[in-house]
Amino acid sequence: MPGLGSAANDSDDGAGREEVLHDALRHFAAHGLGAAERAHRNATSAFFAGDSAGYRRWMAICRMLDRRLAQAPARRHGQDRG
Repeated sequence: MPGLGSAANDSDDGAGREEVLHDALRHFAAHGLGAAERAHRNATSAFFAGDSAGYRRWMAICRMLDRRLAQAPARRHGQDRG
């Protein structure tokens, strides 16, 4: 229909969005319900290793699987385990 914009949950992340979606689906298939947490841990490891490309990739995967977790990085570095 003319005049309709994109859906509220759509974001224009460019051509890499489909690739991230495929990576996220593969990651979820391999790790199930813990996939977002594992992607977040991988992003954290990449960050502290100085791997900015790896960090961005893992955060994009984490964001696909669990947007809240991706937006609250400090909360998941071990402080809330206990």
